Amino acid sequence: MKIIFATGNANKMREIREILGEEKYEIKSMKEAGIDCDIVENGTTFEENSLIKARAIANLAKDAVILADDSGLEIDALNKEPGIYSARYMGEDTSYDIKNANLIERLNGVEEKDRSARFVCAVAAVFPDGTEKCVRGTIEGYIGYEPMGENGFGYDPIFYLWDKKVSTASLSPEDKNAISHRGKALRMMKEEIEKYENIGC
Repeated sequence: MKIIFATGNANKMREIREILGEEKYEIKSMKEAGIDCDIVENGTTFEENSLIKARAIANLAKDAVILADDSGLEIDALNKEPGIYSARYMGEDTSYDIKNANLIERLNGVEEKDRSARFVCAVAAVFPDGTEKCVRGTIEGYIGYEPMGENGFGYDPIFYLWDKKVSTASLSPEDKNAISHRGKALRMMKEEIEKYENIGC
């Protein structure tokens, strides 16, 4: 089965292939599939935005399962910012070093117990017969007082785990995928893909 994932993010594609298992599926990014289109993500939830992306690509590729995700960081003390605007927070071209420093600064004086946050990932699928599915995965944690770790990407260096007291950027890719929001959502979606295969579509 061919899967096209609506992203151009190389880091995200690496995680996707590790979690879904590229030995079983032919998994391509939009670029690898030769698809180039601008998608306006004007939904109000992670689920809406992931479906918008999946539907847009499905209109251009009829012979594959189209997957798309919308993910982000919600910080409770900041009214769940940056939320669905996580990738665009402070501008799409702003480095995550600057974004992370800004969020830590905005939480200056906030005690650890009140720095709760979560990563959210909604993964949507449009199957070749038009069937749509959407699942959500989350991981709870808090925003640290300084960046930590060299692994991961995006907001990983400032997102700490309550039990381990380390950031997700400090974890190995395998350990991160086992507990991450994207790992949880992709494993749920993998089950949906297998169900689709099993009913003979």
